[in-house]
Amino acid sequence: MNDIKNRLLTIQDEIQSAASASSRNPDEVLLVSVSKRKSAATVKEAVDAGVTILGENYIQEAIDKIETLGEIPAAWHFIGHLQSNKARFAVKHFDLIHTVDSLKLAKEINKQAKKIDKTQKILIQINISQEESKSGTTADDALALVKEISALGNVSIKGLMGMPPFFGAPEKARPFFKALARIKSAIEQENIPNVSMEHLSMGMSGDFRVAIEEGSTMVRIGTAIFGERD
Repeated sequence: MNDIKNRLLTIQDEIQSAASASSRNPDEVLLVSVSKRKSAATVKEAVDAGVTILGENYIQEAIDKIETLGEIPAAWHFIGHLQSNKARFAVKHFDLIHTVDSLKLAKEINKQAKKIDKTQKILIQINISQEESKSGTTADDALALVKEISALGNVSIKGLMGMPPFFGAPEKARPFFKALARIKSAIEQENIPNVSMEHLSMGMSGDFRVAIEEGSTMVRIGTAIFGERD
């Protein structure tokens, strides 16, 4: 418990420092604590230590934890690749889905959300690194996709998500974060109904400070809080 608490406090301090250094309000930056491959007991420890948003990558693993833990004072965000046939589970259990990258997936989320009278909050995932191994729509197609999805009645677009290539040096990620922020600004200027570009989900354990400097409002941090994955 103390290990998680201490690491969490360190990360919170670093987020505050990075935001302040960029003349930003630290409260604008949300910490998504990535709990994949961690047990329900460890997740409970983290929430007791002060974690308020949990990020999960795998539907079944997440459901098992959510059902084991029941009502806890934390929001659940889905941050992994989502297949359309798993959309109903994501809609049932998650407050925000970070990884919507196609109209097909958005339509399925909309359909499942309508069934339970929910408006599902989503982010549009951009493959900002243009890596074949990563999901996401292209930078060129992002605006058109946002416009198409905005017409769906039970889905609400809250911003963008993306990740740079893996670099050992955080500074190398900066151009990719800048590019994602530019796409966000361009979409914002369109004033599309049912779209609020309030969030930029970018930055992980190794590069979140640079991401915050470039406008991130959600950093997804696992290892630096929970330690190495089991």
